[in-house]
Amino acid sequence: MRSPSSPETPATPPGFLRLTGHPVRWHLLSELARSDRQVRELTALTGQRQSLTSYHLGQLRAGGLVTMRRSSADRRDTYYSLDLAACRARLAEAGAALHPGLHLVPAGAPSTGAPDRRPPGRPVRVLFLCTGNSSRSQMAEAILGQLGGAGVEAVSAGSQPKPLHPDAVRVMRERGVDISGRRSKHLSTFADQRFDHVISLCDRVREVCPDFPGSPTVAHWSLPDPAVEAAAGQCGYHAFVRTADELRTRIQFLLYAIDTP
Repeated sequence: MRSPSSPETPATPPGFLRLTGHPVRWHLLSELARSDRQVRELTALTGQRQSLTSYHLGQLRAGGLVTMRRSSADRRDTYYSLDLAACRARLAEAGAALHPGLHLVPAGAPSTGAPDRRPPGRPVRVLFLCTGNSSRSQMAEAILGQLGGAGVEAVSAGSQPKPLHPDAVRVMRERGVDISGRRSKHLSTFADQRFDHVISLCDRVREVCPDFPGSPTVAHWSLPDPAVEAAAGQCGYHAFVRTADELRTRIQFLLYAIDTP
């Protein structure tokens, strides 16, 4: 029988567990799992000094769990985001390091039923917001409608609506959804309506987002405007593909949250 002190026995937990096990870093991850945040917001939420908050965010970035980008509303601000897909992969690896039977397998597609979270027969209502309602929020509405089924109702609007971007139409058509007939809408269209989730997709609209009745769950996903990137010649059509990919990943995780009481 092999001794418990055998050199084949791992001496320390996997890096993911050591990284996330610190109380401050776990608190930061918990907050970022709900919404993208600025440093000053995370400092207030954790009750830590900004220097300490920034240090732990740096550790999480170095570990590949958190990303950052400059705010499109104010370049002096920075938004931090949690890479949920990376967290899931690293957590699965950590389980397998202890025992092969603990290797986590991604759960099946959520049913989005969650009947105990709302009156019977009423779908979960989700509002996506961006500035122009011309690409990001329109794509999010289409993707959630495609993935969520009858249990979810998705709509979108903007603070300064402008015509639907043709590349947003193109990228969604390639994914099996035709949004060419949709129109852009001002967020005031929905000001008196109740939603379960209100999600802002650009930093500018977050700053002007009104309060909606019924105390919905509010989250921010800080996504760059693919139209701005394309116009600057940085990525062209690929900017829309990348945005649609990120939206799909975030929406898949949103559906798990919707489906869990």
